[in-house]
Amino acid sequence: MIEHDVMIVGGGLAGSRAALEIIRTDPTLNVAVVAKTHPIRSHSVAAQGGIAASLKNVDSADSWEAHAFDTVKGADYLADQDAVELLTREAPDVVIDLEHMGVLFSRLPDGRIAQRAFGGHAHNRTCYAADKTGHAILHELVCNLLSRGVTIYDEWYVLRLILEDGQAKGVVMYHIEDGRLAVVRAKAVMFATGGYGRVYNTTSNDYASTGDGLSMTALVGLPLEDIEFVQFHPTGLYPVGVLISEAVRGEGAYLINSEGRRFMEDYAPSRMELAPRDITSRAITREVRAGRGVYPDGTTGGPCVYLDLRHMGREKIMSRVPFCWEEAHRLVNVDAVTQPMPIRPTVHYSMGGIPVNTDGQVRRSADDLVEGFFAAGEAACVSVHGANRLGSNSLLECVVYGRRTGAAIAHYIQNRKLPDVDEARYLQEAQGQIQALLDQSGQYRIAELRQAYQDCMTEHCGVFRTDAVMREGLTKLKELQQRYSEVRLDDKGTLWNTEITEALELRNLMIVGEMILTAALNRQESRGSHSREDYPDRDDANFLKHTLAYYSPAGIDISYKPVSITMFQPQERKY
Repeated sequence: MIEHDVMIVGGGLAGSRAALEIIRTDPTLNVAVVAKTHPIRSHSVAAQGGIAASLKNVDSADSWEAHAFDTVKGADYLADQDAVELLTREAPDVVIDLEHMGVLFSRLPDGRIAQRAFGGHAHNRTCYAADKTGHAILHELVCNLLSRGVTIYDEWYVLRLILEDGQAKGVVMYHIEDGRLAVVRAKAVMFATGGYGRVYNTTSNDYASTGDGLSMTALVGLPLEDIEFVQFHPTGLYPVGVLISEAVRGEGAYLINSEGRRFMEDYAPSRMELAPRDITSRAITREVRAGRGVYPDGTTGGPCVYLDLRHMGREKIMSRVPFCWEEAHRLVNVDAVTQPMPIRPTVHYSMGGIPVNTDGQVRRSADDLVEGFFAAGEAACVSVHGANRLGSNSLLECVVYGRRTGAAIAHYIQNRKLPDVDEARYLQEAQGQIQALLDQSGQYRIAELRQAYQDCMTEHCGVFRTDAVMREGLTKLKELQQRYSEVRLDDKGTLWNTEITEALELRNLMIVGEMILTAALNRQESRGSHSREDYPDRDDANFLKHTLAYYSPAGIDISYKPVSITMFQPQERKY
């Protein structure tokens, strides 16, 4: 049996930052990171636009309090304000720390870190490395881990969390390369497994974003918080869904409809293209519904609108957002210097996740914590984003709460013993699970069933939702879940059998998708990214509270917990 003091599942920004903080706090600890890709292929590298912090390098009127207010307002007042205060207070310090590690931020002429405008932020506070910010940060973090002796298990797929007697004791994992199984016991387990964008058919997320950590948490009887809040990023490149960063609008790009008009003046006149993402996504969807959309060839009445950079000029485009220009050119043959980009909303981010306190310790309920189990990043919900995340706050959450959780773990495990784990039992159960998949002689291919599931989620739980549409979606999801036992794997081998991991990921997607739909059905209001056409108003009297969804094969149970309101009383959200 493999033993470590700390086992971190997920090699992206939150997991890597936590591992680094544990080693900084106590260099004697034996820390390991396991990831189903190599850590620098984690989805964090796709984060483009930047990381928010009130450094005041370009806007001396900024402050952490202003950042906190923008975040809470952007969250439609569902964010926990104690967590937001920590996020925004610690932001300048963590950014300077990243700079000292060697992160290559873009610079002002005097050498200070450059900062740009971003949607929903009232000040220019987003620090950036051109439009490759996540890439720049994660590479430095992983280099630091390698230099400090952290063990990295790359291309190992974690099958389950070992949770016994209210305590997380380790994980069971599968080596994708050769099919080996291993049981790991640890004094603390941390999940930093990212989001679940692949629940939907069009997403900016990579193929690995299948909600594994959320599903494993739900399967041991622990809740997921605010899972109904799914962020649609306004500018997904049509038809591929790849993200065109908010940095492009931060640098001055326009959104225009088939009439060539900047339509955001009808929806958020004070912020225009830099309104929060939920408002901008709904605006684009309404323009398309009204017949003012376009097809990529320019004909009217199509499913998308245009993101127009032409007035910015070649020099600015190529220096500030070169990767976005390259993606449009490579994927849809659009030269953004001379042509507008076709875009429409694409599934981007999960505001909800594994409920944690501000030290990253996982909650069993509104009041109780789980021993030895921690989470951070997009997989977690400390609720700094509430019902809608502001751009450039996600990298910040990963770094701030990755650091806080790492420090908490380092202190938590002092004088704790390694737990007792029945290795043989867990190996036998895991082997049985995989063998059962290999032995199934079903009629459905994995890709066929996954596509049907993703299409169902997209059709029945999208930018706009209604009771009837979601109930129909739940019925369809149940039917599709029944087919999972009839999935057929053509590859029966053990060497690099990606069908096995795809089948396991599909199970996770199915669990998370059902929880999203059920929680959305129960929230009878519109708030942030959750927009009900049959309940168009925000309802603070009944729904200013966090959803806790508990999974079981018989159905999803819903309970609620209060929102922490310490600084800003809820008010109408206007831009």
